Amino acid sequence: MSNKVTINNKIKSFSKKINVSGDKSLSIRWVLFSSLANGKSKAKNLLMSEDVLAAINAIKILGIKVIIKKNQCEIFGKGINGFKYKKNLKINAENSGTLGRLILGLLVNSPFSIKLIGDKSLSKRDFKRVSDPLSKFGAKFKLKNNKNLPLEIYGNKNLKPIYYNENKGSAQCKSAVIFAGMRTEGTTIIKAKKSRNHTELLSKYLKLPIKIKIKKNYDLIEVKKVNKIKKINYKIPSDISSGAFFMVLTALTKNAKLTIKNVNINSSRTGVITILKKMGVSIKYQNKKIYKGEKIADIIIKNPKLIKPIKCPTKYNSCAIDEFLIIFLVAAKAKGVSTFKDIGELNQKESPRLTWGNKILNSIGIKTKLTKNSIKIYGNPNVKVEKKIIIKNFLKDHRVFMTSVIAGLTFGGNWEIHDKSSIKTSFPNFLKIINQLKQ
Repeated sequence: MSNKVTINNKIKSFSKKINVSGDKSLSIRWVLFSSLANGKSKAKNLLMSEDVLAAINAIKILGIKVIIKKNQCEIFGKGINGFKYKKNLKINAENSGTLGRLILGLLVNSPFSIKLIGDKSLSKRDFKRVSDPLSKFGAKFKLKNNKNLPLEIYGNKNLKPIYYNENKGSAQCKSAVIFAGMRTEGTTIIKAKKSRNHTELLSKYLKLPIKIKIKKNYDLIEVKKVNKIKKINYKIPSDISSGAFFMVLTALTKNAKLTIKNVNINSSRTGVITILKKMGVSIKYQNKKIYKGEKIADIIIKNPKLIKPIKCPTKYNSCAIDEFLIIFLVAAKAKGVSTFKDIGELNQKESPRLTWGNKILNSIGIKTKLTKNSIKIYGNPNVKVEKKIIIKNFLKDHRVFMTSVIAGLTFGGNWEIHDKSSIKTSFPNFLKIINQLKQ
């Protein structure tokens, strides 16, 4: 079976309602929290992607029983100290930076060394950014090249609370330190640059000893030792990052209208909606509610007559970090020049995404100016692609693949996009939904 997709025709206008997959960030966090809980936790609409399955395999290696049924996952937690540590344990985070970094916060008290490995892409990513703060608790690390996987973590039973200044806007590093703080006597204090706050919201919903003070430019988080976590029954809402591809497909398709049902609209994730609205895309919420601490709504998107350029305020960067690739396609069709600054963090993702965003734009005939940390996009509302474009060798980054598919469906040309299997890490039914919209 071919591992590439060919696109030779633009998508026609559509008016549809869709459901996208369960939220990946919440799915992985549910798995990790449930592994520490007392008793059986159940989840429906859990994202059954490679990243989430890697999280499930990780807790199974640590002695936690998991049963996966047709549309439900059950995790039998053994309590906050329920992991069964053994000699020579090896955990494979596959492609998941979220799993790889967060689980280290849970392993800081292991009496034996544990090896953490990942795939080729994850093995190139920076793990020193999380091993540095965790080593202050008393854990020890041995990393390849002093920053990469594979790594070994040596836990410590006598952990000490720390003060941690998280200044990169990394929810993964912040969450790893929160988990380590839950294992530590005393109060761990985190001064965190604004980033996704799913870990904090779930902690508050579970009534764990965590305090959060929201400041203008940062959050101040205090974490105390956790003695017990109650079981968590959860219907995982849809993933806004997955939905973003279809928002942009709708925005760039003439006379298109789309409703995406039951989406997590946590304010630390809705940068893509704020940015697209500023660019003239019509986006509205319906059926808003709060579920387990998270905001949920249906999202309605309509294709605009004119797309406006944007000088994107950097305050939106952390809440749109995973969506910039797809946002760049909207900027390509804008009437004018768009600028995005302080987004070098994109090159710390599964692939150098800023570089790949630039490549895709150049391949469709859009002029850009690229630096290590920014991109300027010279939009052209009349751009037409009439050549063959081949997208490959992108470290199997699922977002590069999906962005390329949306580009092919909206800009025209003949596209050959490799590594179709990359979508298994985050959004296995992406192409199935594309086909629904074509019918």
